[in-house]
Amino acid sequence: WKVIMLAIVHSRASIGVSAPEVTVEVHLSGGLPALSIVGLPETGVRESKDRVRSALLNAGFEFPARRITINLAPADLPKEGGRFDLPIALGILAASGQIPSDSLTTLEFMGELSLDGALRPLKGVLPAVLAAREAGRSLLIPQDNAEEAALASQNNVLAASHILTVCEHLTGRAKLVPVPKPDTAAGQTACGENVADLADVRGQQVPRRALEVAAAGGHNLLFFGPPGTGKSMLASRLPGILPALDDACAMEVASVHSVAGHPLQPGGWRQPPFRSPHHTASAVALVGGGSSPRPGEISLAHRGVLFLDELPEFERRVLEVLREPMETGEIAISRAARQVTFPAKFQVVAAMNPCPCGYSGHPNIECQCTPSQIMRYRSKISGPLLDRFDLHVEVPVQAGDVLLRQGESGESSAGVKERVMNARSFQRQRGSLNASLAGKVLDQACRIDASSEKLLAHAMERLGLSARALHRILRVARTLADLDGHETVSQQHLIEALGYRQLDRQQGQGALVSA
Repeated sequence: WKVIMLAIVHSRASIGVSAPEVTVEVHLSGGLPALSIVGLPETGVRESKDRVRSALLNAGFEFPARRITINLAPADLPKEGGRFDLPIALGILAASGQIPSDSLTTLEFMGELSLDGALRPLKGVLPAVLAAREAGRSLLIPQDNAEEAALASQNNVLAASHILTVCEHLTGRAKLVPVPKPDTAAGQTACGENVADLADVRGQQVPRRALEVAAAGGHNLLFFGPPGTGKSMLASRLPGILPALDDACAMEVASVHSVAGHPLQPGGWRQPPFRSPHHTASAVALVGGGSSPRPGEISLAHRGVLFLDELPEFERRVLEVLREPMETGEIAISRAARQVTFPAKFQVVAAMNPCPCGYSGHPNIECQCTPSQIMRYRSKISGPLLDRFDLHVEVPVQAGDVLLRQGESGESSAGVKERVMNARSFQRQRGSLNASLAGKVLDQACRIDASSEKLLAHAMERLGLSARALHRILRVARTLADLDGHETVSQQHLIEALGYRQLDRQQGQGALVSA
């Protein structure tokens, strides 16, 4: 092939959950042998010159004894990691005439090279596959990323394990076969098979009902009660009653986990994620960050559940950073050089004890805490954060005969899930889950009669409810109506929704009395 001295190779960077295009330009010129990389490369990219040189020599190629200039365009976009090793190596081979340059025009390349020329796997491949598809090009990636990339493949993904395999494809000696798309129906069947079943929970009828309501409307839920009553057990059963994700939502979730470097399981990729960070987690671990921003727990819980056990044990500053993403559904992480936005549309389920010792209100064990200790403990959760929980439900102590009763179990997750899916079918017609209803859509969906308005006004006055809490009560009532198959919200639905604001009742001036 003709030595052209200039070659252009297409690749992709990784910025948040996006994959902007990067053009790798390689120029060979006269002068003393040297290699320089420009275009805002970080340390991992600058070190690629040594990996590329060794990989080409060990694979049997000639490394040009010329001055080599490599430009990664656009110049103002930060580049990091080893993903540009393969396009840089191919650019050098094309510019020196060892492979045909015209074979590079319809392909994009990503891959880190080992010193013997083998391709190592990368993070964030899935967003690159989607971006390459939109650009009308195929993407060539390491073989170890093929299973993940297949989720978004439309016969536009090629996979190779060595640079020699890539060059044989480009020269036409041995063409690579596109990675086949997996059977998505199998993924939907496998969804929920390994999730704990709600039938394991004995008794606790009110918390079980609250869990069903939370699943049906996507509501945030707070369990409180003495230790050992089953708060964590109930929360861990929520994924089993949530519907499987559709294609678009599942791809959003898979893209976030791909960027985070978490392995994807094609068999269960439609299952909503369930994240349970420890209460010692920092704000950065929860919302994401770092010098090169990475998604945190709230983004890894996107389209799924974030479970916060021992809620008051989290640092108050850590909990307060959750308030904005709980409302907006995304988190923006700002650094000096860039701002990265990650999706964070998650459902919060939290659990807490009623006091520091845990036994306030216990029927048999006396609480050892003073009123000031209890107040200080509960004040760790601010009013604005508590307002963002649609349901506050007590998980009481169960009698021994209930727990030891043989042959009896609660309703299985499958039966509850069917009702949840029926309720969500009504919400799809409105365009969003009830937990997200706002503005005119909320007013239309939650229209109530005069007697219900009077009841709600009385409740607001007695319990000191905010406007946000009022809207959340209406959304929960709408979900209860959907579960019952009713077009309108009745007074009974409102009363049940108010019953799920138990912490408001404890903090208000008195219990709501309804005729």
